[in-house]
Amino acid sequence: MLDIASGEAGIVIGTHALLSENVSFAELGLVVVDEQHRFGVEQRDALRAKGEQPHLLVMTATPIPRTVAMTVFGDLDVSILAELPKGRSPITTHVVSQIEKPAFVERAWQRVVEEVAKGFQAYVVVPRIGDEGVQDGEASEELVELPEGEEAESKRRPIALLEIAPQLMQGPLAAVRVGILHGRLASEEKDRVMSDFARGDLDVLIATTVIEVGVDVPNATTMIVLDAERFGVSQLHQLRGRVGRGSAPGLCILISDAEEGTPSRERLDAVAATLDGFELSRIDLEQRREGDVLGTSQSGNRSHLRLLRVLRDESLIESARAAAISLLETDPELESESDLVAALSALETEEHVSFMEKG
Repeated sequence: MLDIASGEAGIVIGTHALLSENVSFAELGLVVVDEQHRFGVEQRDALRAKGEQPHLLVMTATPIPRTVAMTVFGDLDVSILAELPKGRSPITTHVVSQIEKPAFVERAWQRVVEEVAKGFQAYVVVPRIGDEGVQDGEASEELVELPEGEEAESKRRPIALLEIAPQLMQGPLAAVRVGILHGRLASEEKDRVMSDFARGDLDVLIATTVIEVGVDVPNATTMIVLDAERFGVSQLHQLRGRVGRGSAPGLCILISDAEEGTPSRERLDAVAATLDGFELSRIDLEQRREGDVLGTSQSGNRSHLRLLRVLRDESLIESARAAAISLLETDPELESESDLVAALSALETEEHVSFMEKG
């Protein structure tokens, strides 16, 4: 802490703990936020506020809807790393309908066993832990906020890890070594299970979204996501990034009971069709809306925009931005545009101005 405050530490790497009021910087010049979607608008700004006017770089494989909106409006410059990191292999994603193709579900489990027989490992991801001993809504991992109207697509409760794991271990995964990982485990137990899997002492890891980021096991080649329609675009893209991290290609199988033509199925098909995080973020934006570039909402319909849709009106927004830049170059004080000044004054509040500076 003293090294940070005095400037003795030139580079500081930390978690959300850096947001604490007790952390101060001698002269903060650059803020780099990795896994941007894990932070809220105010959290990112709180870190940047620890310097006079530091540069801000946000990084993510799955830009949140608000970020895509801000790039359209020209408030964020974009750099895209399109190639796979060195040592990574391509990932193939398939959607399997347990209603239309139940035999394909059985084949998916056979594929896991075959991969294990080759010496590789696999993940099985489920949307919730289970309700034993807790009330609804108290699970350690929350499901993604789905687009409006999708909640009604399935009346069935999401598959629970504590319920499905014993069935799998006595059924299709009976011949392999299985571990269980979720957020309700003690920290020591989570570390032990993850270490066992990374070391190769476990063949299959049945887990919740605790493995979404920060898990690197190059020997893991296969992932099965159960109730895949219960996850959002960004979560699915992040999850499948846990496979294909070594020399062998990755395989991600999204098992779902979402029917053809529903928003949930369209979302899954979109994830299966591309590995481009920015393209997926635009799909996410189209379904979840952009949130509010003048507020804290990072997705959803809560927005100060009344007549515009970010993707639908992208060319209009770009033309308006170009016209605004041209006008300010010739008339910085808008002396010849009294009506425009009046309109801007009516919209401009101290709160709105501050949000324009927040990434």
